[in-house]
Amino acid sequence: MGSTTSERDDPAVWDVARPQRPSRVAGVDMAGFRVPGPPVGGLRVVPHPAVMMILEFGASPSTVEDDAGRQHRGSLVAGPGFGSGGGVRAWGEHVECVQVRLSPLVAGTVLGACPADLAGSLVSLDDLWGKEASRIREQLGEIPSWEDRFAFTDTLLARRLESRSPMDPAVAWAWNRIVVGKGLVRIDHLAAELGWSRKRLWSRFHSNIGIPPKSAAKLVRFDHAVHRLVAGESAAQVAADGGYCDQSHLHRDVMAFTGTTPATVLGEPFLTVDDRAWPTAEH
Repeated sequence: MGSTTSERDDPAVWDVARPQRPSRVAGVDMAGFRVPGPPVGGLRVVPHPAVMMILEFGASPSTVEDDAGRQHRGSLVAGPGFGSGGGVRAWGEHVECVQVRLSPLVAGTVLGACPADLAGSLVSLDDLWGKEASRIREQLGEIPSWEDRFAFTDTLLARRLESRSPMDPAVAWAWNRIVVGKGLVRIDHLAAELGWSRKRLWSRFHSNIGIPPKSAAKLVRFDHAVHRLVAGESAAQVAADGGYCDQSHLHRDVMAFTGTTPATVLGEPFLTVDDRAWPTAEH
């Protein structure tokens, strides 16, 4: 990220909207964004343990460049862990969108996609939903208020969820244990509690969630740790509470996920806007 900033680069001036009521679909959270422009050098995308769906409807679409240099525009879907390594950037002028965070427990069902195909990757919503994606963009652009846009999106997601088979309950249980435990869960203990072998847990979890259970636990642990750092807690305390061997271990994890250090990750707009965009999230 560039070192030069201006008022328009500050996430505090971004227009962020929140729904007045929670989604009727468990595992779905939404926020609305109106962003004048990204920070100099683009916005660094920080990995998150959810599937991120961006429904754009503004006058100009944003651009996301992945770590291979490929550019993606328009409404997009990013799998859990997308952005790992810190090489993903996003930019655009006067972007407007509804951003949806989908728990991996419902993402594959709602999207009609194989979770393993989404893990750590970016997919155009046009490729997943065809012409329906264009219709959604047009409809969102015609809706005058954020609350009505949220209601429209919620109805859309609920309808898609009802028409498909639910998640494997044993895998859902394992995922919830990882989330509740903030990533501090022994995978062999999960397998033992289920009466499964580690190989069976790996296979079932990966096919349903999109990433292996150990990777999921590491991502969840990182997410809690990095948000505590952004909140102003010391690296030493975060490392001690987060199950890291020491501060060096925390440093390596943050570097692996974001490409930057614990000291510099504090100013990442993708993270600093979270207290307004996702205030109900437990970090």
